[in-house]
Amino acid sequence: MKSEAGASPIIDEAWLGQEKSLVRKLDMTLMPTIWVLYLFNYLDRNNIAQARLNNFEDDLGLKGNEFNIAVSILNVGYVLMQVPSNMVLTRVRPSLYMPTWVCVWSCISAATAGTHNFNGLVAVRFLLGVAEAPFFPGAFYLLSCWYTKKELALRTAVLYSGLVLATAFSGLLAAGIFAGLGQARGLAGWRWLFIIEGAGSFTAGIISVFLLPDFPASTTGSTTWLFTPEERQVAIERIEIDQVSNQESNHSIWYGLKIAASDYRVWVVAFILCSNHTAYGFNNFFPTITKGFNLGNRTTTLLLTAPPYLLGAIISFCVAYSSDRNKERGWHIAGPMSVAAVGFIISVATLHNGARYFASFLYISGCFSANALVYSWGSSSVSQTPEKRACAMAIINVVGQFGNIWSPYFFSPSDSPRYLQAMLLMMSFSILSVFGCMVMKLILRRDNQKLVKAFEGSGTTAVLYTL
Repeated sequence: MKSEAGASPIIDEAWLGQEKSLVRKLDMTLMPTIWVLYLFNYLDRNNIAQARLNNFEDDLGLKGNEFNIAVSILNVGYVLMQVPSNMVLTRVRPSLYMPTWVCVWSCISAATAGTHNFNGLVAVRFLLGVAEAPFFPGAFYLLSCWYTKKELALRTAVLYSGLVLATAFSGLLAAGIFAGLGQARGLAGWRWLFIIEGAGSFTAGIISVFLLPDFPASTTGSTTWLFTPEERQVAIERIEIDQVSNQESNHSIWYGLKIAASDYRVWVVAFILCSNHTAYGFNNFFPTITKGFNLGNRTTTLLLTAPPYLLGAIISFCVAYSSDRNKERGWHIAGPMSVAAVGFIISVATLHNGARYFASFLYISGCFSANALVYSWGSSSVSQTPEKRACAMAIINVVGQFGNIWSPYFFSPSDSPRYLQAMLLMMSFSILSVFGCMVMKLILRRDNQKLVKAFEGSGTTAVLYTL
């Protein structure tokens, strides 16, 4: 790889020292900022699940599967905005682009408190999906521009833990708000939930403008004061060195979209992610599922939603650390999804409430620890150009969101609280995810053999795909 001076970078003690300082600074600024924003992203998206336990459906006059539609419609807006957003992401400043959308979605989420009927709720949820769509793929793309493949899985798990912990703490937060602010100033507790969480994410969005860097080659955002010129140069060189040995020089956005759409590896990863997203369709219904265990009153139910997600966050870190350490992805996704399938089987096979609650630890830990790795595996497998990587990750995320669109319809109100149909379908998609991982490993193993053969006798060691 060539540096800006036209020569290969010299990897000496000074270079490694600059790299260590660079990563430490990223871990102290970029990661915490992105993590907090992603936590609020899911708090604002998922608080409808907690609101359901506070007369949400009665206050809005929801009937039949209208709650399911409100959950699903968000993902329609999310899908429509994904690819356009990522296509322009490489041409704008992330330090301004992402915080702007954070502030927009915060206002839309808070506006849920002002809805009074099904139509208003659906309109707000659709717009919320549009506004939230740019964040996660944009955040992941930004991470992949700064971190190498061996660093990315653990950082992605850290980022993804924001989702897991948001789901865990949303129950705790909702319990406090419902108990302390119910009917305060004439507003129901669920309305205060949307207002408070929306205000929190808006504040975080404003602060993030000053903390987020742009791209390694840029001199804007926090890059101007956070990194030395030497560290920025090291940031550029180490990402160039880390790329798989099949890079291309055409950097147009439309060419990036074209080669991303024609790469079958993108679609295999998209299939895996869609299967995973479908398998964790329980997420928006878990408070209702927990209520069906009959383990206590509403406050107890909300509190009991937290432990499975807290364990899930811990397991996610462990799986990601192992994945980075062993430089392996496929088995580290397939294994947790197999555990999730066992959890769904237990939920179907027994009526014992304690056993079903135990099963929730299995399927929550399994689904969430696997999901974070899919993004890092996909990013490292489809990165001939930055534009292709951005478009590919948008395509993968769009296809993955179809799992979130159709999975709410698995949970028929007449099937509550056991949701046998939903559990069987989520078990099936867990198994499909395992199958997709095996196919992807076979594809990448074959591609690695081609790369090794192409570089034979060249004196250069090929950089291979992570299996």
